Amino acid sequence: MIKVGDVISYWDMCKEEGSMIQRGMNFRLRNKASVVLMSLRRGAPYADRVEENGRVLIYEGHDMPRRDPSTRPKEMDQPMHDKGKLSQNGLFLEAAEKFKHGEAQAELVKVYEKVRPGIWTYNGYFRLVDAWQEAAGTRKVFKFRLEVVEGLAESRANDEDDEHPRMIPTPVKVEVWKRDKGRCTKCGSQQDLHFDHVIPYSKGGSSLSADNIQLLCSKCNIAKRDRIE
Repeated sequence: MIKVGDVISYWDMCKEEGSMIQRGMNFRLRNKASVVLMSLRRGAPYADRVEENGRVLIYEGHDMPRRDPSTRPKEMDQPMHDKGKLSQNGLFLEAAEKFKHGEAQAELVKVYEKVRPGIWTYNGYFRLVDAWQEAAGTRKVFKFRLEVVEGLAESRANDEDDEHPRMIPTPVKVEVWKRDKGRCTKCGSQQDLHFDHVIPYSKGGSSLSADNIQLLCSKCNIAKRDRIE
């Protein structure tokens, strides 16, 4: 089972979700959990951001599909509807509104993050608790507030602590990947890698410093567990 912090390929992600993921927002993918793909990399197409030390993700909605060369999606309001039906923006907005009005539980959303071309990490389950529109230059975009789920079994990374380990910032992940050369620091494997806390989060280790994050393969990560070496 995939765990928070696992480093995966696009194909691994599709295999995990049982679907070829063709878009960044996927409401109840294959009638299961909703899935979003995020990126905080320079030049990313949408202005996602992380708040409250990794516990909150403000996810930007997506643009109108570019169906012909004359369409300029970045100059248009992000759509609530597409071809007469709710767009992905609309579906997520509707779910957030139902939660706010007490009509439904918060939608569970699985979040994957692009760290670099071909390299993704799994950030775990989040709850969709709010949504709104705001101005972005001359157009309007959607924003979605996602709050990390505490204690959900699928979101725990190797039982590292009793809560969801706080999201490791993208610059830290990029620095660690470059420093460790995309290999396990213990055995040198390039397979089944995971971003691991040197000093476990449960013992006061930080997610915010590359000095406390290392790459481990699944075998070495399981062997380490929550011991401080």
